[in-house]
Amino acid sequence: MPTNLMIKRVWLLKKGAFLLNMIAKEKVQEIVNEWLEGKEYFLVDIAVNADDQITVEIDHADGVWIEDCVELSKFIESRLNRDEEDYELEVGSAGLGQPFKVVQQYVIHIGQEVEVLANDGRKYRGVLKEATDEKFTVAVPEKVKPEGAKRPTIQEVEHTWAYSDVKYCKYLITF
Repeated sequence: MPTNLMIKRVWLLKKGAFLLNMIAKEKVQEIVNEWLEGKEYFLVDIAVNADDQITVEIDHADGVWIEDCVELSKFIESRLNRDEEDYELEVGSAGLGQPFKVVQQYVIHIGQEVEVLANDGRKYRGVLKEATDEKFTVAVPEKVKPEGAKRPTIQEVEHTWAYSDVKYCKYLITF
């Protein structure tokens, strides 16, 4: 009769073998980068979980077309071997209204209204003015009391954050 220790060893051996057959995120990223060459699309995120469920998110300044998602999906499938790797593949656009994940998303939304949740818990709503590799700036309407004035007035105040100083920044959908 097997002991718990033996069962754990068998499970670990099986799990180890399973992990060796898992599709590497880097492999999927190489395939996606090959498809992206010469296109104005950019990669937002790739996730590969332990069950080989692959999720690829792309974006474009003018939005993502379903035909391009289908094309990328077929491209990825043509580079992976179903006989060797059993996987589930989902290709889509970065969700509208979802937090930005890469600098290019900030860049394509310059001039648009965004919401920022700073690490200190404060929320800001304003217009994204600038985005660099290190930081971004949002102009926020705030009550400011000019020196010598009796009452505060609403003025645009620019706030600049390093990406690590915020929990999220996302495009605000307004109607």
